[in-house]
Amino acid sequence: MNRFVAVAALSLLALTACGESSSPAVPGESQKADVLAKAPVAAAAEILPGSTMEKIKQRGELLVGGSLDAPLLSQQNPVTGEVEGFDAQMGKALATYILGEPKVKIVNSASETREALLANGTVDVVFQTYTITEERAEQVSFAGPYYTSGLTIAVKKGTTGIAKPEDLNGKKVLAGANTPAIPAIKKLAPQAEIITFGSDPECVQALKQDRGVAYVQDETILIADAQKDPSIQIVTKPFTTDPYGIGLKHGDEQFKTFTNAWLKKMRDTGVWQEIWKSSIGTVVTGEAPAPPEIGSVPGS
Repeated sequence: MNRFVAVAALSLLALTACGESSSPAVPGESQKADVLAKAPVAAAAEILPGSTMEKIKQRGELLVGGSLDAPLLSQQNPVTGEVEGFDAQMGKALATYILGEPKVKIVNSASETREALLANGTVDVVFQTYTITEERAEQVSFAGPYYTSGLTIAVKKGTTGIAKPEDLNGKKVLAGANTPAIPAIKKLAPQAEIITFGSDPECVQALKQDRGVAYVQDETILIADAQKDPSIQIVTKPFTTDPYGIGLKHGDEQFKTFTNAWLKKMRDTGVWQEIWKSSIGTVVTGEAPAPPEIGSVPGS
């Protein structure tokens, strides 16, 4: 939830039954596969008996709560069927750490369903621009943070009178359900009327249909949206700092410690930076940013 000019994507392939998409490795497919070939693999002694890691290894794939329609982050390629982007690659890298190969199943989730999917064991982890908050940490555990972004505002091109969050007062404003945009709008524009939807594409469609005059969302997502659809325009710089965490089942401290150890190895080996370059970095000028410090925010 850093500053882009995103690659446009074609319409998505039809999703597989139950909103799931298998994403096995395709050896030698591209730069992405080359990056994953460098990903660290856990020693056998790190896969503790009876642990979540052992259960994943016995199953043979990592179940990841994520998106299939988020450009640059986690989007299904209409040609190959592969799920690509920063979050998708990070999920595959964690699978590689546990299994020795990037075998994952993406379970399509929404902002209001992530906690339930973790609690009932439908997914092992969530990689989905999942901002760490103390409130959410009462329901899930967070490894990380592994990336930092912030909220900004998009409007239909040509809209005037919105240059800062306070300008949203008295206006209909779109936001994703159960996202940090909602408390941010309430704090900075308390007279705004907030209209929520379960996914980014729904919010974009509502904006284009004039069901709201502005859409408040993570900058990472909005810049990709704006590049894909020239009728959308971003009108502010980020006005919050939002650290992304890896969602885990609440109370699974063993898996959290394991996942944080993996994140440190990803950073120290440069694989995190290479995944950034192969996804977000394809449309952002400059070198990869420094990864945030693990455990550096409340709730992590």
